[in-house]
Formats: sequence, C-alpha cells, structure tokens
Amino acid sequence: MSELKTCFKKVDYDLSGLLHYIEIGDIGLPDIQRPFVWSNAKVRDLFDSMYRGFPVGYLLFWENPAGNGTKQIGVGSKQHTVASRLIVDGQQRLTSLFAVFRGRKVLDDDYRERQIEVAFRPRDGKFEVADAAIRRDPEWIANISNIWATGKSSYQMVKGFLKQLEGKGPLNPEEEDLISHNLDRLFDLQKYPFTALEIAPTVDEEQVADIFVRINSEGVRLNQADFILTLMSVFWDEGRMALETFCRQSRQAPSPFSVGG
Repeated sequence: MSELKTCFKKVDYDLSGLLHYIEIGDIGLPDIQRPFVWSNAKVRDLFDSMYRGFPVGYLLFWENPAGNGTKQIGVGSKQHTVASRLIVDGQQRLTSLFAVFRGRKVLDDDYRERQIEVAFRPRDGKFEVADAAIRRDPEWIANISNIWATGKSSYQMVKGFLKQLEGKGPLNPEEEDLISHNLDRLFDLQKYPFTALEIAPTVDEEQVADIFVRINSEGVRLNQADFILTLMSVFWDEGRMALETFCRQSRQAPSPFSVGG
C-alpha cells in the first residue's frame, strides 16, 4: 500500500519579494484590469491589520503544472513569460497590495477605473479612506502609495513630512519621535511576512479545485469565481477572454445583452 504524502509545502515570503515576483511574472497574479470588488475601506482595514502586526491569512499557490504552454497572467510584458506559481487563494489581498504599493489603478465591478487611496495619520497611526477633508489636512498622508512610489528613503520621507507639519506650529521632541516611529513602521510594511502553501505541480486542476472548495467552504462566491478565472487563464484563455468580454459589455449602457426596451 502506498503511503499518503502531503501535496504542498510551506514557503515564507516578505511582501517586497512577493511584489517583485508578481512584477517579473514569476507569480501569476490575474490582471488588475479585471474587476476588483474590494472596497477602499476593506483595503484600509488590511493595511491597518498589517501595521498592527496582526496576521492577514496565508496564501495558496499552485506550482505551475502546464509548463511552456501557459500564457502569462497579468498586465504588460513580463521578464518571465511563464509564471512558475499561480495564485489559487489570496488574489484580492495581493491585488490590493500590488495596486497600492505600485500606485496602479484597478477596475471596479462596473469596469470603471479607480485609484485605491488609503490615507495615514502619523501622529496616531490611524488609517482612513481618503476624502476631501483629509486631502486638505497636513496631518494626513492622503495616499500612502506615494511613500513607496517616489523611491525616497525612509529618512527622506520622515524629514519631508515633518517639514509639512511646520505650518501648523512647532513639534516637541516627543511628538517628532512618535511621528518618525510611526512613519518608519508604515514604510517597513514592505517587509511584512507572508506564508504561502504551495501545491505541487503533480496535483491536477480537479484536485486543486477540491482543495480550494474545502478551504473556502465558508467563503464567498467571489473567491470561487476568481479561482475559476485563474484556471481558465491557464487552460482555456480564449474562453476566459470571451467571458470577460460578455461581463464587461453587460455592465455597459446600453448593453447588447439587455432584455426588453
């Protein structure tokens, strides 16, 4: 009798490594130009949990079983034409993080572009969804994407923000230390640790689907739809494109798929 063996391994990443692998195409993240349904408030809560050092769940990857026949998943040309790992579970989290850290726009469920703008107040470490009042208030960084997009060092970023606050009056040393500490902690979110369970390439798509359903037995239908789109991207890209075209056109007005007058 053959001995049953685990079909996955545990791999630890930091966030900057994950984003790098996505950017070069080694990890296949579906296009951010597909509908992204997380609200800005939910992205805000994700960043708040990470900032507090809370766990935000593991990721589930599948080592690519399809070899050179696989089309790349993602926007634009990639350094790696074939992704070695596909995201089975964690697409919304990684899309959120990729969009914010790289300053990329996403499509909402009505196929309209939107920027995910999460604001941060260094004085007390509070995150909020940016609005007009926050954008006018020098106490806030209205869009945290700018922290990493500028390419500035942590020291330059802290120095620039403290100068921004000078217009409201002088800060005492304790306030400067607290603000500097909170900004450094935000800047270092790129080092946040993630754990991924990586399913072996010998596991076929039917078994992967079974694993996904068992893990997400209490999950929402969206996660299942994301997973199905990933499978279609790998094994039937033409069908995936046709389905996305139908969804896009059905949301546009007037829709060619509308019923009645």
